[in-house]
Amino acid sequence: MKLLIINGPNLNLLGTREPSIYGEIKFETVLKKLRQHYHAISLEYFQSNVEGEIINALHNAGLLYDGIILNAGAYTHTSVAIADAVKAIRTPVIEVHISNTFAREPYRHTSYVAANVKGIIIGFGMDSYRLAIEGFISRLF
Repeated sequence: MKLLIINGPNLNLLGTREPSIYGEIKFETVLKKLRQHYHAISLEYFQSNVEGEIINALHNAGLLYDGIILNAGAYTHTSVAIADAVKAIRTPVIEVHISNTFAREPYRHTSYVAANVKGIIIGFGMDSYRLAIEGFISRLF
């Protein structure tokens, strides 16, 4: 199985950005542990603060991967274009969020992406990524 994790804006700052919300662990540390634990799965990673680059990554991944784990960050709540990109590809996508977006500002309660994904994992911290991998393993979309 080949999976791609796509992280959106400001998620390159994990480990230092608002540790009370996102924790103090850098994403690279999480990715290393995921790769060690799921050694039979090819896990690749892409992060961008640029909406168009995320859309391009989704389009490209739609042809190369068995699944995509997408944390679109703030674009989740603003980007019809990313939602359309998810809808346009055949590869199944699981949306993840580190924090419980429903316990935060009201504008974070809406996801434009949600209608086009296979499932959503919200509020389990960095473990949200592991739960998404487990979702792909067990559901085999």
